Amino acid sequence: MSQSPAARLIQGSLVWENHCCMPFDHTERWMPELKRYQAAGFDVVHINVGDSDIPLDRMMRALAGFRAWLLERPDQYSVAQSVGDVADAYEQDKLAVCFDIEGAQALGTDLALISRFYDLGVRWMLMAYNCGNAVGAGCHDAVDAGLTRFGRRLVAEMDRVGMIKDIAHTGYRTARDVIEISTVPVNISHSNPRALNDHPRCVPDDLMRACADSGGVLGISGLGLFLGNNDTSTKNVVRSINYAVEIMGIDHVGLGLDYVFDQQQLAGGYDLKRHIWPDGFGYGRSNRFVPPEQLGEIVEVLLEKGYRNEDVSKILGGNFLRVAQQVWK
Repeated sequence: MSQSPAARLIQGSLVWENHCCMPFDHTERWMPELKRYQAAGFDVVHINVGDSDIPLDRMMRALAGFRAWLLERPDQYSVAQSVGDVADAYEQDKLAVCFDIEGAQALGTDLALISRFYDLGVRWMLMAYNCGNAVGAGCHDAVDAGLTRFGRRLVAEMDRVGMIKDIAHTGYRTARDVIEISTVPVNISHSNPRALNDHPRCVPDDLMRACADSGGVLGISGLGLFLGNNDTSTKNVVRSINYAVEIMGIDHVGLGLDYVFDQQQLAGGYDLKRHIWPDGFGYGRSNRFVPPEQLGEIVEVLLEKGYRNEDVSKILGGNFLRVAQQVWK
């Protein structure tokens, strides 16, 4: 049976998921969940190893656990520490795995941790996760004074080490400061246009343009709350992609679906941590997510709308790969 145009394009492209959340405490689920990405056509997956106020020791244990598990299965997975590792994994039909940290809270004011995290495979980090820390403000803070003095030192250290700076979840002024002083592209790993859905976690047009001007990429989130109306339909995902391409250009849009595999655990977190996920903004147990298996439909609709194959390939992974080539060391 011949493949559909969408399936052929996915198979012939480097497909990059810039953010997902695996169940930390259930190692028996890691293989079947990662196989879902592979079956859907993904070649690179960034796994979150800590967000919000998760303490440093738990973050380190998560990193160590994921690395050990992946390294025990070298025929299936690659812990990607370089762009070359990504290319090698692609050629060998392995899933390349990188790690990310959602917010610098656990660092305190210890810059030495940046190089340590980088050595362990962390390739991007948020400045803040919804609420402020020693670096700057989160998107739900009432007051955003911008990057702190420590935050400016953090930006310089991340540039030196080669870790991508990410301004999703971050306060507006803090995000603008990051872009202004960065010497390399700044990404928005997983978010959506605020013009389509007026939520503090979504990004206004001028910040999207500033991200693109820096050379960075916006990864379109698959969380229904941010897509709008808790609607995770392919039509609604493509609506966000179209708008981002219109504002930022085809070279600055990718996928950061932010699929959470243990949604029951996340829902419990919403209940316990209202300082991070405050009331009145839609956080709760009914939140829906775009699963990895929806990738084929997304590509099919993009092609139906007239996107060229080479442009869809940029959205699928080429744009995030370019930023990695520019920033990783």
